[in-house]
Amino acid sequence: MQVMVVGATGLVGSLVLSQLLVEETVERVVAPTRRPLATAHAKLINPVVDFEALPRDAEWWKVDSVVCTLGTTMKQAGSRDAFARVDHDYPLQVAQQALGRGALSYALTSAAGADPGSRFFYNRVKGNLERDLTALGYVSLTLVRPGLIDGERHASRLVERAAGMTLRMLGPLLPARLRINPAECIATALVDAALQARPGRHVVSSERLAA
Repeated sequence: MQVMVVGATGLVGSLVLSQLLVEETVERVVAPTRRPLATAHAKLINPVVDFEALPRDAEWWKVDSVVCTLGTTMKQAGSRDAFARVDHDYPLQVAQQALGRGALSYALTSAAGADPGSRFFYNRVKGNLERDLTALGYVSLTLVRPGLIDGERHASRLVERAAGMTLRMLGPLLPARLRINPAECIATALVDAALQARPGRHVVSSERLAA
């Protein structure tokens, strides 16, 4: 198989990349990023791109499956428009380009509570993306919806860190839907979706990702 990973510099994306590079059934991994990856591997192709102007005719678009873990925060983005570009527009553009070159499967890191009708902006953006990806008609579409993600990020998110510490302590007492979701579990769900490419639309809930 040939698999694309978008968002490979992030917490979940880097774990997805690591898993795919050691997977025997994967011949090539394409990881377009804004800056070069530190990882070097015989299977890895790492085109450096501007997501505002993605190349349309690049040969590396020809993959079987796409895993998208792109995402930011309102603080990092700086505005609602910028946030929507990163969390909606870029993943959708990647999906359109890969589908046009023959990709059959798309797996997305979405969010618990994703809903186009949500009164919360974050959940609304995620829901809009899920809706628009569904409309593209991929043979296989998997929406992985984690809650709070547990793992070591390059960029510190103090609120998430504090919440994560609390949930880790309370974990055994909480129902599955409220437990923390380890980044490794999310990455594994995404990789499984890409490799299995089960026909239809599938949702992996936060309960299934709980520690």
